[in-house]
Order: sequence, then structure tokens, then C-alpha cells
Amino acid sequence: MDGTVMSIFTDTELQGPYGINVTPAGQVLVCGEISNTVIQVDREVKKRIATLATQKDGLQMPRSVFYNQKSGSVIVGQCNNENILVFILK
Repeated sequence: MDGTVMSIFTDTELQGPYGINVTPAGQVLVCGEISNTVIQVDREVKKRIATLATQKDGLQMPRSVFYNQKSGSVIVGQCNNENILVFILK
């Protein structure tokens, strides 16, 4: 809580990081607004675990992300788009 940087994450697949959510398991979900991706990062925020969705899945400038533990889904809000996308994780 003193402002010390604990980790810096860089990944070429993530451009324009915007919305972030931490799952109950401590994993971090990040929207790449420019890259049109949502990625999952490990709890130490050191490496990408998975790419959850891309432009091929319909993402256009994702800005908000939420993990719904009850349904096992990821909900993504987008900029300049009326659609909210829901992805079921397997």
C-alpha cells in the first residue's frame, strides 16, 4: 500500500491495456483495447496463461471484463459497441 511497484507485465499480444479484473483464484484478466484481446495472466502478473478472446470472437475495443464464478463465464464490455459478449470457459 506504499506505492511500490510489485510487477511489470509486458506482452506483444496485449496492446492498449484497459479493463482489468482479478478472479477469485487470483488470476488477472486484462482487456487489450487496441489489440482486441482479453488475456489471462498468472497471479504474480509475470506471464500470460491464455488468450480468452480475440477479434475473431467478435471483440471490438474491449474495455471492461468480469469473471462470473457461478456460471464460469467471462463478460466483456466494448467501446462504441452496444453488444456485451459472454464467453463460457471450459
